[in-house]
Amino acid sequence: MSSAGEGLSRPLPEQVRLHVVEVAAQVLGSMPAAAVPSPLRGIARFDPRKRARLGGAPIAAQLEGDKKFRELVAESLEEAWPELVAGLAEGTVPPAADPVLVAAAAYLTRPPGWPDLVEQARADLERAASVDTQREQAESRLREQLAAQRAAAKEEIDRVREQLRAARAENAELRRKLHDARGRVKAAEARAAALDAETAEARSRVASANGVAETELRRLRERLADAERQLEASRRAAREGRSVEDARIRVLMDALQDAAAGLRKELALPTTISKPADYVAAVTPGEPGVAAIPARALANDDPALLDQLLGIANLHLIIDGYNVTKTGYPSLTLADQRSRLLTGLGGLAVQARVEVTCVFDGAELNGPVHVSAPRGVRVMFSAPGETADDLIRKLVRAEPEGRGVAVVSSDREVAESIRRMGARPVPSVLLLRRLGRG
Repeated sequence: MSSAGEGLSRPLPEQVRLHVVEVAAQVLGSMPAAAVPSPLRGIARFDPRKRARLGGAPIAAQLEGDKKFRELVAESLEEAWPELVAGLAEGTVPPAADPVLVAAAAYLTRPPGWPDLVEQARADLERAASVDTQREQAESRLREQLAAQRAAAKEEIDRVREQLRAARAENAELRRKLHDARGRVKAAEARAAALDAETAEARSRVASANGVAETELRRLRERLADAERQLEASRRAAREGRSVEDARIRVLMDALQDAAAGLRKELALPTTISKPADYVAAVTPGEPGVAAIPARALANDDPALLDQLLGIANLHLIIDGYNVTKTGYPSLTLADQRSRLLTGLGGLAVQARVEVTCVFDGAELNGPVHVSAPRGVRVMFSAPGETADDLIRKLVRAEPEGRGVAVVSSDREVAESIRRMGARPVPSVLLLRRLGRG
């Protein structure tokens, strides 16, 4: 051990102090309660991790002033690192030894010249810290250079892309001009061919009257065949459009008859095989896997306006499904929203006896969803690439002029567009209140 006169001119390096305190904290936990120095008895009861963190200053002070406690901690270090402690006692430092461990062992065991060992460890730590700082600075410079190179590369890529876009635009313009030129050439060739044909025909008429008669007869036959083809095309188009027109006329006649008789207000929907809305293209819902669970909407106000509209004879009520459900119960899943709304619409269709069509947005769907449509309620999904708003406008446009149509949606754009087409917009909240009251 060293003489009492040896000591440090400045405090231990922070890393060494922390290691010494940690070793002493471990020794405190294994000491008998009576052997623990009185200033450290409260700290000895701490958790081992808290003991070093919370009692670092008292432990360090006790090690500095209590030789007996320091030697007890040194014995623990000798058991853990016997070769290191023996080498320090002989004045040699094992090669590649950790400077922190060397300084801690020298401070606790205090062999001759231990302050020099601590200062040497301090110098090693400072050199290592300096090397780390230089390495971090070099890494920072490299990162900055890399960022600059990436920015330059991005600018070059953007420039090349802009050139590529310009080249593509120029190529497209050249293609368009080439296409126009080819069209003009074909038109000129056609005109030349027509002139040649007319010249040949004139020569033929001059040469022989019989040839003229035969040419005229062939022309008349071609015109007759063309007229027959046009007539057949017109008949085919009429047959294809007859179902839609018949449905429109039938619905309009039903509306006129109901308005004249005054008896349609409380009756069921007109009994037709199909309606105009059935001809609008949409995604047909599939069959559900389980039965829908009915639910009751929350009431907020008196929906008297909707009651008046439901009293109109032969009314077609079109509902913007998700606009209503996301207004009334947005916290539910989409499937539960549809189920809850359709359950309420089923009861409304029975009570009001009007034609009810509920439209959902199917633009993001990969395929038909499974829903259970109540009796009297038509359920439609917009096709991929089409919004529910577009499908609603198609439904309104398909109705004959004069039939009452009401569209339930709080979307201002939808309301304005269907109003221009003669339909009556209804805020979604009115339907929610009406369903809640029912």
